[in-house]
Amino acid sequence: MKKIVQRMCMGCNNKKDKRELIRIVLSKTGEITIDKTGKLEGRGAYICDSIDCLEKVIKTKRLEKSFNTKIEEDIYNKLRGVIIDNEN
Repeated sequence: MKKIVQRMCMGCNNKKDKRELIRIVLSKTGEITIDKTGKLEGRGAYICDSIDCLEKVIKTKRLEKSFNTKIEEDIYNKLRGVIIDNEN
C-alpha cells in the first residue's frame, strides 16, 4: 500500500493530503511561484484551497516569515485567483 503524503496548512494548521493543498515555492533565485504540479525545486509552503486560510496567512504574514522575504501583493492576488477558480 502506498503511503499518503500529508502536509500542514499554514492558515488553519490542519494536516491534509498533499494533493488537496496549494503549494507556494520559493526558488533558489528568490522567485515565488504557485506550484500546481508539486514538483518544482525550492522551499515549499502549503495552504488549503480556502479564502479563509489565505486571509489568515496574509494577516499573520506567515508566508513572509516562512520564506524570510517580502511577498508582493501580486502573489496573493494570484493565489486568490487559483482558489476562486478551484471553487467554481
